[in-house]
Amino acid sequence: MTTEQQSREAAVLNHLSAIYPDIEAFYTDLHEHPELSMQEVQTSAKVASRLKDAGLEVTSGVGGTGVVGILHNGSGPTVMVRGDMDALPIEEKTGLPYASTVKVKNRDGQVVPVGHMCGHDLHTSCLVGTASLLAQGKQTWSGTLMIVAQPGEETMQGAKAMLDDGLFTRFPKPDVALAQHTMFFPAGTIGYHPGYTLAAEHNVRIRLFGVGAHGSMPQKSIDPVVMASALVMRLQTIVSREIVPGEMSVVTVGAINSGTRYNIIPDAAELELSIRTFKDEVFQHIYSALTRMAQAEAAASNAPKPPEVSIMEASQATYNDAEPTRQVAAGLTQYFGADRVKEIAAMTASEDFSLYGHVPGGAGVPSCYYFLGITNPELYKEKKGDVPGPHSPYYAPDREPSLKTGLQALTIAALSQLGKT
Repeated sequence: MTTEQQSREAAVLNHLSAIYPDIEAFYTDLHEHPELSMQEVQTSAKVASRLKDAGLEVTSGVGGTGVVGILHNGSGPTVMVRGDMDALPIEEKTGLPYASTVKVKNRDGQVVPVGHMCGHDLHTSCLVGTASLLAQGKQTWSGTLMIVAQPGEETMQGAKAMLDDGLFTRFPKPDVALAQHTMFFPAGTIGYHPGYTLAAEHNVRIRLFGVGAHGSMPQKSIDPVVMASALVMRLQTIVSREIVPGEMSVVTVGAINSGTRYNIIPDAAELELSIRTFKDEVFQHIYSALTRMAQAEAAASNAPKPPEVSIMEASQATYNDAEPTRQVAAGLTQYFGADRVKEIAAMTASEDFSLYGHVPGGAGVPSCYYFLGITNPELYKEKKGDVPGPHSPYYAPDREPSLKTGLQALTIAALSQLGKT
């Protein structure tokens, strides 16, 4: 990194101490008042208000509750910075003074607890703060800043909804897309991985059909519970016996649903699976294999009709393009030091940020997605890394170092892609 680049970053981040108290208050407010996926009405309104105050052109309601903020600042690249806003149907157990006690109705009408147990409140706070920092430091960069506050990441709906609503046609199509995500690493550290960095996720339902009967007369039944149990064991052989060793793939049966009472053999059973892969051809092999196995198990049991196999939800693998990832990593390393910025292994978690990038069905924008540590370093050391991770009811960022590092990192990442004045 040149001295000029370092002075540019210093000029922009010089405003951090001034805006930090407001961003911290914004974060605790979001944490205390989480909203479920595609229901982020109040969160998006708060984001829109702050982006307007920072001087951006703001459009709300993109893809439902998404917010887009644009800041034109002369000629140069268009850089998209994305943060996700939604929370999870998880009861928070952190004991924080600003912990969520919210309960709302989900899409099925069930009352559920809601908590920011994946760090999206921190993502959103850093997004708003970065917009403010770059707006105040306009004299140091050129181009167009595109701030995207996305709904519905947890349900893999938000990115598609925003793209379908004209994210890259109603607004400038970016030259690069950037995002960061909290992770259980020590606060103040950053991890990145070039190439495939997060897996594709396909959630699959298998419905098996049998013949119901009284539990005392199993000979009159075709038992779908037995069928489902045998199929679960058989599915374990797909990865171990059909996929090339070393090719990343995961097949997890997360739910078996069947029956209502101990003495009634039901007439149907459902399996719900999560399949994780990097490559589409690997997923296609797995999907074909599990369909074949389900059909064979049904035939072996003399089922009254073939099983139904369907994809409930899906996302593509997140791919980090070489050049923006190199530039972002170089900028972060120069600023934080090599001891705090490390290349890490790819992960089997999934993200709909992938749809903006170079993946099948994606928008084709070069992208970089990296991870932000949030665990108190002493606790991390004491527990030898065995600390709560995303989606745990105990997942809680070490607030100040996590927020400040996130604000610095996202700003530096954006500056690495914006033009120089």
